[in-house]
Amino acid sequence: MSPSTVRSDDVKVARVDMKFEVVVIPVSDVDRAKEFYGRLGWRLDADFHNGDDFRVIQFTPPGSACSVIFGKNVTAATPGSAQGLYLFVSNIQAARDELLARGVDASEVFHDAGGIYAGTDQPYLFGRLRVSGPDPDHRSYRSFVSFTDPDDNGWLLQEVKERLPGPGCDAGRCGSRTTPA
Repeated sequence: MSPSTVRSDDVKVARVDMKFEVVVIPVSDVDRAKEFYGRLGWRLDADFHNGDDFRVIQFTPPGSACSVIFGKNVTAATPGSAQGLYLFVSNIQAARDELLARGVDASEVFHDAGGIYAGTDQPYLFGRLRVSGPDPDHRSYRSFVSFTDPDDNGWLLQEVKERLPGPGCDAGRCGSRTTPA
């Protein structure tokens, strides 16, 4: 099957189905990371090793089509260097409460300060200045919770109640995924 393209807003869009499957997380202690991601309630998909020189572990967050892998000799990246790893949730407070119940040190719910991209806070999609509490207008994509794994790889929960359509989407469907109502 050869790929075909269509013009959409002067951009060529590939028609070959591509699915984002795995993100590699650099960790220093494989067993400690396995315990942490297991404690999150994520599904353990694999734990493969080849003697003392190689081990790969794969976890998938609930409801996600994408997994994370980490292990020994899986990546040359520095442990803790993965930042801005986003997880979409439909209820930011319930997701934060679950993290806390699982013993994860999660931030308070926060939102942006009107697009201020300078500041002392850790960067996230909408800026660097965090304002306490959910977005006052409860807009999708505007409320967050952050947490880190034991190596300081940085995760952000982002509340999405209604997904934006984007190119190639119609009637609430984007490719093979249905947008939440």
